[in-house]
Amino acid sequence: METGKFRGFEVALHDPGIGLITFNQPDRLNGMTQGLKRDLVEILTEAQMDHAVRVIVITGFGKAFSAGDDISGRPLGGDGARALVPDIGRGHTDPIGTYSALRSISQRLNWTVRELDKLTIAAINGFAIQTGMSLALSCDFRIASEDARIGSGTLRFGLMPDEGGQYLLVQLLGVAKAIDFLMRNRIVSAKEALDLGLVNEVVPSDQLLDRALELARELAEGPQVAMRMLKRSIYNAAEMSFAGALDDIAAKTAVTDHHPDAREGIAAFREKRKARFNGA
Repeated sequence: METGKFRGFEVALHDPGIGLITFNQPDRLNGMTQGLKRDLVEILTEAQMDHAVRVIVITGFGKAFSAGDDISGRPLGGDGARALVPDIGRGHTDPIGTYSALRSISQRLNWTVRELDKLTIAAINGFAIQTGMSLALSCDFRIASEDARIGSGTLRFGLMPDEGGQYLLVQLLGVAKAIDFLMRNRIVSAKEALDLGLVNEVVPSDQLLDRALELARELAEGPQVAMRMLKRSIYNAAEMSFAGALDDIAAKTAVTDHHPDAREGIAAFREKRKARFNGA
């Protein structure tokens, strides 16, 4: 997984295998461009394939996690930032262009986050609006600072939560609450988000990154093979029949039961010590 500065974000790697992605355009409230999204998909794909990476944390500098798409038309860059993929233009010049751009770029980012086998944490430091909200909801864990504000707000412009926000809200809130949330353009505080179940916990702003990294270390020290397979089985179960979910986890257990981590876990239990996973 490459580290350094890219278009609109930077990447660092912390022990034990924590990839930290930070949006670094606070003057734009960390608004997203097509180039940023495509570069971020590339970084996440690298993380998926890199055995040194176990957990991904995504956060932002300034007052926003990400306040949505940057529609200023100004390119991102400067300060040594580099592009990972070439620019292919905006693509929203006609209906088919909009459809293609959404499917290939905006939706691709959230799909990539959700499809990662490795666990992801959104550390929501401020505004998470529209695309920013959907990216946060795509992550497996969400920790919000007390200053966080979360919502879609697309109807204010006569637009749609076209990057998958409606699906993610239905999963977390159910149909009735998702309709209320979207149709009324709700942008909720961190406490309201916690009450609704949109975030896992709320912490003081100056403790956000420390808490996210603490959780990341806890997850990174767990049995990675079993955790990644369990993550996929949980998401599969949300959309499968009971019979299908039983078969799915049985097939995965046939792998994990014979992995060295399982032998280590049993030995540690018998010897009354902390397990040392991931030796393989």
